[in-house]
Amino acid sequence: MHEEDDSAANPSRSSRILATRSFDVSDCEGSKEQSVKLCGYLNKLTGIGPLRGFKTRWFVYDPRKCYLYYFKTPQDALPLGHIEIADACFSYDVEVEEGLFEIHTEGKEFLLKAPNRQVMHYWLQQLQQKRWDFCKMSGHRDSWCSPAPLFPHTGLVAKDAAVVYEKPNESMESVRSDFAVEMDNDGLVGPQSARNPVAQPSAALNSLRHWGSEIRNSMSHLRASRGVENRRSVFHTASSEDWEIVDPPSKDTTEHKPPPDSQRRESPSQVQRYSIGSAFTFDFRNPSRMKRPFHMGSGKPNRSAESSPVECNGTKTSELQLRFQSQQEEISRLQEQENQLREELASQKELVHLLQQALRSSQCDWRSTVSPVNMGPDGQDQAKNEVDKALAERDTQIKDLCGHMEKLALEKESLQQELKSLKIKVGEINEQLGMLMETIQAKDEVIMKLSQQSGNEGTQSAECNSPSANRDQQELDNLKDSLQGYKSQNNFLNKEILELTVLRRNAESREKALEAKCTSLEAKLCQVESKYLVLLQEVKSPVCSSSSEQTRSGEVISRLLEDALQVESTDQQEHPILKPNAVSEYDIYGFKTVPEEEDEEEKLEAKKRALDLKSLSLTDQETSVRVKWDNYMAITMNREMVRSPELKALMRSGVPHNHRSKVWSWCVNFHVKKMREDVSKDYFQDLLSTANEKPNPACKQIELDLLRTLPNNKHYASPDQDGIQKLRNVLLAFSWRNPVIGYCQGLNRLAAIALLYLEQEDAFWCLVAIVEVFMPHDYYTKTLLGSQVDQRVLKDLMYEKLPRLHAHFEYYKVDTSLITFNWFLVVFVDSVVSDILFKIWDAFLYEGPKIIFRFALALFKYKEEEFLKLQDPMTIFKYLRYFTRTILDARKLMSLAFVDMNPFPLRQIQNRRTFHLEKVRLELTELEAIRQTFLRERDNTLDGRTLISDDEEDS
Repeated sequence: MHEEDDSAANPSRSSRILATRSFDVSDCEGSKEQSVKLCGYLNKLTGIGPLRGFKTRWFVYDPRKCYLYYFKTPQDALPLGHIEIADACFSYDVEVEEGLFEIHTEGKEFLLKAPNRQVMHYWLQQLQQKRWDFCKMSGHRDSWCSPAPLFPHTGLVAKDAAVVYEKPNESMESVRSDFAVEMDNDGLVGPQSARNPVAQPSAALNSLRHWGSEIRNSMSHLRASRGVENRRSVFHTASSEDWEIVDPPSKDTTEHKPPPDSQRRESPSQVQRYSIGSAFTFDFRNPSRMKRPFHMGSGKPNRSAESSPVECNGTKTSELQLRFQSQQEEISRLQEQENQLREELASQKELVHLLQQALRSSQCDWRSTVSPVNMGPDGQDQAKNEVDKALAERDTQIKDLCGHMEKLALEKESLQQELKSLKIKVGEINEQLGMLMETIQAKDEVIMKLSQQSGNEGTQSAECNSPSANRDQQELDNLKDSLQGYKSQNNFLNKEILELTVLRRNAESREKALEAKCTSLEAKLCQVESKYLVLLQEVKSPVCSSSSEQTRSGEVISRLLEDALQVESTDQQEHPILKPNAVSEYDIYGFKTVPEEEDEEEKLEAKKRALDLKSLSLTDQETSVRVKWDNYMAITMNREMVRSPELKALMRSGVPHNHRSKVWSWCVNFHVKKMREDVSKDYFQDLLSTANEKPNPACKQIELDLLRTLPNNKHYASPDQDGIQKLRNVLLAFSWRNPVIGYCQGLNRLAAIALLYLEQEDAFWCLVAIVEVFMPHDYYTKTLLGSQVDQRVLKDLMYEKLPRLHAHFEYYKVDTSLITFNWFLVVFVDSVVSDILFKIWDAFLYEGPKIIFRFALALFKYKEEEFLKLQDPMTIFKYLRYFTRTILDARKLMSLAFVDMNPFPLRQIQNRRTFHLEKVRLELTELEAIRQTFLRERDNTLDGRTLISDDEEDS
């Protein structure tokens, strides 16, 4: 396990945050237990020397021990450490960094930091409440093994060992509620917070992020300047560097759009016109030089770009702009004239074309109307002259039009030359304007610096002269916030002092009660020693001298026996300090410790056995096993249990009482997981509904066996006990699930043991796992074939592992299967003491039926020497019936089962089962044939015999 430095240190202003990945909490979101789970990210002060700083840790509260475990990430299996909340006190300071609080335990101080003050208050209130609830639990300080309450989560024994809370004091609870403040965790506490770990950046991380944001901003400006050319201005200075003004586009500034393509083709000068809109949209490029972005630091961002140079330069700039505008107007006027001349030329060309067409048509008409045949010589001459005249007139008109066109062409050429000269002038003006803009830029920088200096001086002078109203208001708000913080701190500290006072008083009362109990135990020990000496004195006297002394001796021994047979009854449990007793009427599993119907000798033996079991449970080895299990359950707090060598070793050492419900439930679900996936979610309830609606052949036998299942267990002692109804439901549901078996005597005891730690449905699946997964399929059928086979396998293993004992039994012809058959059928129920029984079941539910063979051989190995001393078959058989009840040392028995019996391969058992199965089947077939032959012979004998009445026989 990793360790961290848990010593206290001064709070650091810069907290280091380690990034942690999130984990899947889909499983934990579905369960009710985890929905109220107190867990989340907090920053913990760790490290030594210069490496000391805050690191993010995942904290989980364990209500079993009142521990606050912390992990590196939610996925970690091993915790880095824990904080004992039961004996801790909490505090925080308003004036230090927000979210910082301290937890003080015995000899240690933990400095933790929440994301904000609200989450800090939530954590503190929850921890206070958890401490208060844990300390109110009755007897949580009196546990011998661990500070956790020894009770399982489910099953019938959970109800017996349920946590008893002290009766709350109404006035105390009222005062606590007055000091309590409702706080929201903002989703930063609970299983869902593992998806979004909250990181509070330190100063170093802030500086890195600041530089990163600056670089990103610079790159974004550079990228923006590439795509938007009309938003960039470059000014060439006298130095070797070029400055570029990057002005982000604003909504108020109008964008200059270029003219359409047709206009650009008609007038190339229009392109230049739209490229020089204002001082901040010019682009006088010099590709051979590198440009640096220059950001305007003063002025409003939406300020008009055209007004900037006018405000900064004065009259010279305005005259230059007026001159430039006049040149632009003249260029536009010349372009309009050129367009008009082009239109006039096109109209003249069209007119000439129309006249030529009219001339051709008139000539054709004249020729058709005046033919030379109808005219005389004079008429023909006259007509010819008229035609020549008309042609001459047309030629004259054509010449005039051609001359006019030549004039227009010359005029066009002159206009084009004038336009070229104007363009040259505009270029010169642009160069002059660029130089002026550089001068304007330099002046703007000087003006901005001077304005900033003057503004700072004015602010300082105003602050020195008189306090401003804003500063007073800000100070007032800060004082109000501080007042509210101190009120919250006061309420929290008052509640903390109140709870600590009550807890101290409770601790004092518990100390006094323990002192009284210790005094009472010392007094009882003295009484026991006195009675023991009296008993020794009476036993030492060989023969009593008189009948009166014999009577007195008998009375003394009877009184001693009566005192020795007393157990802790219900009335005595109300005053455990005044009447302490080491043996209760029932053990933690509900079994009666001293049976009532037996004689005094057997009662004394039962009382002695109970005392020996209790003394064995308090040994260092048992305590070590419980500590190992507590550590393992803490490790699996954030994950599911998985099969591993570590878990196998723990299962073989036995599961503690308070963890057995969870471990058994996991074992059962592991073995029947595929079966449960193949059926519906309400499968068990459906079977119960079917059992209630339809009669089952097994119902009658089940009802007969319910009260005979475990009569010495209080959960099954009477029909009105909850265990009887639950046992009935489990057996009926199984009889409907497996109609081939239905019900077999022995299943009731298996289900009854499962119900002590499991709920009905889990106990049903436990029975399914034993019958359908662990054991062969014909183990609980009418022939009990599998059980008979296992008895022969056990004999073979005994011959191999315990050859001396096997030879001893064979010599005296003792059939051990008469006793061991029931061991295998019900997995040692009612055969061994309860403590050993449940340890056997722990390993059995994890590893399967091989465990039965191991413990069967271990039981014989445990008492091998005692068996070898017996020389009579009846004595051996009588000892076989009860010798298992005399074995109390579970640790020794487990060592024999898991160490001395090795190697113990499962394949060997399977091979022997296969071998003996064929032999048993052949024997059963032969027995069935003999039975059928006997039945036929009997029937024939009865048919041939003459039956007479009693009267005839008398006569």
